[in-house]
Amino acid sequence: MSLRSRRPLDTILVGLLIGVCIFGLIVLLSASGPVAFQAFSDPLYFVRRQIFLGLIPGGILFYVISRFDVNKLKPFAFPALIATLVLLASVFIPGLGHRVGGSTSWIDLRFIRIQPSEFAKVTFIVYAAGWLASRGKNEGKTVEGAMPFFLAIAAVIILLALQPDTGSMCVLVMTIMCMYFVAGAPILWFGTLFAGIAGAIALMIKLTPYRAVRFMTFLHPELDPQGVGYHINQAFLAIGSGGIFGYGYNQSRQKFLYLPEAQDDSIFAIMAEELGLIVCVLFLLAVSAIVWRCLRIAKRAPDDFQSYLCIGIASWIAVQAIVNIASMTGLMPMTGVTLPFVSYGNSATVSLFIGLGLVAAVSRSRRSG
Repeated sequence: MSLRSRRPLDTILVGLLIGVCIFGLIVLLSASGPVAFQAFSDPLYFVRRQIFLGLIPGGILFYVISRFDVNKLKPFAFPALIATLVLLASVFIPGLGHRVGGSTSWIDLRFIRIQPSEFAKVTFIVYAAGWLASRGKNEGKTVEGAMPFFLAIAAVIILLALQPDTGSMCVLVMTIMCMYFVAGAPILWFGTLFAGIAGAIALMIKLTPYRAVRFMTFLHPELDPQGVGYHINQAFLAIGSGGIFGYGYNQSRQKFLYLPEAQDDSIFAIMAEELGLIVCVLFLLAVSAIVWRCLRIAKRAPDDFQSYLCIGIASWIAVQAIVNIASMTGLMPMTGVTLPFVSYGNSATVSLFIGLGLVAAVSRSRRSG
């Protein structure tokens, strides 16, 4: 089948992306106002930074990357793994790493703070796509063949656990597992990898008191509603109060410094409180449409590398949205993961645009027919 290397941008993907970003900015404008005014005497502080440090540079990178020949990335799969490890290790450099909320997950460049784990998601997906596409017929189905891949995942888990950044670790590992499963991983090896990761998480919960407390709060959020269970109980209150139609835009009560992290991790609860179940479902359908479009482009990609790359980006978006919403609704322990396209976060926004820029680039070189 012939290849068309200069197709225009995928208008459906671009339209969906613009739509959810506009919606996200509207939600952020309402959710972040009180905390921004309290902390910076400027109710538009987070919205302004999201636009100028997240959406604008992200949009520029999306357009530039969308014009790139993605297949040229394939030889750089292993360097992408090295880049991932360097990014995750950079937070431990004295004078560069910055601690926020008990986690050393940031680097301080004086004029801006960057969360390397967000960009590591992209580089590790590139590595995984390259490894899955270049492995031999039986590679990955034996201990010797799969070991390099498993060791790479283990290194990423260790670096994220040391920060600690359990949320990014869960999202990244679950994303890679989705890619490995779609690529035809043997059930035995897939199950072994899943069991190993679950065991590592269980060990971390047992060895670190704060993780154990979070896990117990997940099991019994009613035990200490004014202490360790405060965050999740306030989220429950916000979501439950919104009902089907919500209180109305800008009418949230929880955003007035009752619900922690209303502008990022907890923004779904504010959305549900103000706009209600129907709008939340419509938002989820829009995100699902983006995931579906990425998978559609993956199906029509000209080679396995580009196909796995699109599958990885789609899995990343889906997993991160699921983890965030599940955390807010009590279906899993709170992990501090942002909601794609809505939560405040410059690194998260830019890295997401980079990933979708790669998908857009694949769409321009897909097979005809």
